[in-house]
Amino acid sequence: MATHYRIDGLQYANWSEKVFRQMREGAVDAVHVTIAYHENFRETVSQVERWNRYFERFPELIFKGLSGSDVALARKTNRTAIFFGFQNPSPIEDDIGLVEICHTLGARFMQLTYNNQSLLATGCYEKEDTGLTRMGREVVAEMNRVGLVVDMSHSAERSTLEAIEHSSRPIAITHANPGSWHPALRNKSDTVLKALAQTGGMLGVSLYPHHLKGKNDCTLESFCQMVADTVELMGAGHVGIGSDLCQDQPDSVVEWMRVGRWTKKIDYGEGSVSDAGFPPMPDWFEDNRHFGNIEAGLRAVGLSEQDVAGVMGNNWMRFYEENFQAAAKPVAESAVA
Repeated sequence: MATHYRIDGLQYANWSEKVFRQMREGAVDAVHVTIAYHENFRETVSQVERWNRYFERFPELIFKGLSGSDVALARKTNRTAIFFGFQNPSPIEDDIGLVEICHTLGARFMQLTYNNQSLLATGCYEKEDTGLTRMGREVVAEMNRVGLVVDMSHSAERSTLEAIEHSSRPIAITHANPGSWHPALRNKSDTVLKALAQTGGMLGVSLYPHHLKGKNDCTLESFCQMVADTVELMGAGHVGIGSDLCQDQPDSVVEWMRVGRWTKKIDYGEGSVSDAGFPPMPDWFEDNRHFGNIEAGLRAVGLSEQDVAGVMGNNWMRFYEENFQAAAKPVAESAVA
């Protein structure tokens, strides 16, 4: 019987031994964690240092993941592999050479935008979407070369479609839902989701309440039916979980996420004061111990065992194996003579 992996495509918890132990209680084999929102390169290095201390303190619970094979190692050793990602291209500043350096430090995902216009593309909160910039096209090509996955979770429609088209490797939307199910600015159109699937990309369906139909009152059945419908739309191999779990974070952190250093005002993201701060999670998914509820819910709405296994982790596992390393390139005979 094939191994059934459990992988979360995005979390930004207030990391602690409690959270790491809950990952083990929930049998979570791998988590893509955000280590940068608005940080520059040196600040991002400080986040890597912080994680190195976690790996040193809790080696029986977590370790740094670099390739798909580390997910299998995590399962074998009863630990959770931690994969680094950026929700903004700020760590590479305006220097394309830092793309490879960040990959060397362990980054495996980088969003081209976080809500706003960046040097690379347009975020989903801007009024005008001008698509990939000149630098954006160059950076996507460099990300493809080194094995840093393009993530368009917070990007606008045209920019996302252009990234899908321009990228020579599959891209990811690590944490978002179909806009047809719930029309949040961050959720994606069927046009985007179809293009993503046609090019081998991955969608991580989100459990962040602002992305859910009914927000934190969203039912497990409603969420799982959305997943089943998305599997039907995109194909069974292109959907996974990207919970966007922000467990134990204070509201000051959501302010940092939304405003960084670009404004003196508080930006409420979805547009109203009611969206300020972190909303409570649905009672059927409050932390890493509750992935089993989703698994049971997917079976209840009629997904096959193979498709349930794919959504819960096997699809991400395949994507990790294929996309975290440098692109294969033939070596000239003269180079090895």
